[in-house]
Amino acid sequence: MAGRVVSSGADPGGDRRRKPRKAISGSTPDPSRSKPGDFVDARRLSSEDLVAKTLEENSGTLGLAIRPKVVDFTARAKERKRAGVRVTVLRIGVAVLSVVLVAALGWLLFLSPVLRLDPAQVTVSGANEWVSESDIRNIVNEQAGRSLVLVNTGGMTERMSAIPGVTSATASKRWPHGLAVNVESQRPAAMLKAAGGDSMTAVDSKARVLNSVAGASADGIPVIEVKSVSSGLNNRAVKEALKVLDSLPESMRNAITKVTASTQDSVTVELDMGKDKGKYRIVWGDSSQMKLKKAVVDKILSDPKVIGDKTEVDVSAPLRPVLR
Repeated sequence: MAGRVVSSGADPGGDRRRKPRKAISGSTPDPSRSKPGDFVDARRLSSEDLVAKTLEENSGTLGLAIRPKVVDFTARAKERKRAGVRVTVLRIGVAVLSVVLVAALGWLLFLSPVLRLDPAQVTVSGANEWVSESDIRNIVNEQAGRSLVLVNTGGMTERMSAIPGVTSATASKRWPHGLAVNVESQRPAAMLKAAGGDSMTAVDSKARVLNSVAGASADGIPVIEVKSVSSGLNNRAVKEALKVLDSLPESMRNAITKVTASTQDSVTVELDMGKDKGKYRIVWGDSSQMKLKKAVVDKILSDPKVIGDKTEVDVSAPLRPVLR
């Protein structure tokens, strides 16, 4: 029995033409758009009035057409140029004004008479009969007429400290024209007396010759006899004796009648303490440990039980003093 061939109703030859595409429900197809590769029917494209669309976009609220804004590039360039000129002029003005202000300030501080040092407004204190005030003022007067801003007080005080007899010096500016100078002056550490002569030269603890002021008194100043002043100033033993004498209190310095120093570690002084206290010979040695040595001498001389009838105190070794 032969089988039956069932036909599906299709064309035996097979109609392979594409079936028309259906639009998806719920959406409106855009005839002007298609997927890549799709056939586009020009008849189905909607026409568009570009002129009407432009007028619609540029119409105002009342339906009137508004003319689109037109940019004038020439005017814009001129406007930018004018703005650039204004900025340049402003910058130049600020720079010129700054230069003028700096110049005016510099003139005021350094060249104008507003801050000039006036010697009449300089005060000096601390000078004594061995340190002349005129020597100090001579240093200050070198700065007269200069702006107080430029006055070098450091260099000034350094030069003042180099004056024999001056142990320290300070200078403070007193605006706008003044200066306050204060020096700490010392009496001569000793008087150097040259052998075979009566003249004496005052020196400080650093073996510097002091500038004697008229009327200066040598009372109470120890005297050291030397072969000559020049040789004494360079002698180590004399320099050591000056350091010892400079460290002694005034009460002891006033009682000194003689100073000898054959070597730099054999400085010796003779004291006349008065009728009730007697005369003593103190061997200091060198200038080291003077604070301890002075304390030992004071304790020995102030205790009659310790000094007894001895007249010489050797404190060259202060921890082991020797009485003779």
